[in-house]
Amino acid sequence: MTQYKSYSDAELLDFLKSGDRYAFSEIHRRYWQQIYRHALKMIGDEDDAKDIVQELFAALWIKGESLVINTNLSGYLYVSVRNRIINIIQQRKVRKDHFTSLARYAEETSNITLEQISEKEILRILAKEVKELPEKMRHIFELSRNQNLSHKEIASQLEISDKTVKKQIGYAIKIIRLRLDVLTRVVVLLAGVVS
Repeated sequence: MTQYKSYSDAELLDFLKSGDRYAFSEIHRRYWQQIYRHALKMIGDEDDAKDIVQELFAALWIKGESLVINTNLSGYLYVSVRNRIINIIQQRKVRKDHFTSLARYAEETSNITLEQISEKEILRILAKEVKELPEKMRHIFELSRNQNLSHKEIASQLEISDKTVKKQIGYAIKIIRLRLDVLTRVVVLLAGVVS
């Protein structure tokens, strides 16, 4: 294993393409801390930064055999982590825009009565919002809520840490709670309109 420290990035990539786990371990050892600091600087949250870097290295291992890198390894890792963070920021912006749009719609709507919003409709809206969660988060949330699996069981099934499961479920609940708050504001606004 110590011999891998002397290999260049290009040599390690060649070994990685043949499925060499020691080459992957050396790449991880060489770059994890740097990439993590870069991600943390961009996103500002330690757990998010760790998750993003973990997912990046997992993808590197999974795609290892088919990986095509047109630049140097460090450049590839920095660009990959930056792109992942940009995607997350864009997803958060889309969700925020969705909530803003829903609130604006509620303020502009004057002809819907409170009685028209049934429990069935609220459950339908809630199910739709759960479906719009990011795929990984939705899957973990559904395993927890629909199959009543514990965090430990989900972590074992998905081969991720308990902490990641807990965090993903927490995020899902925050998102859903925020959506319910928006819906509640809509109901209150509509009640004010009809009274």
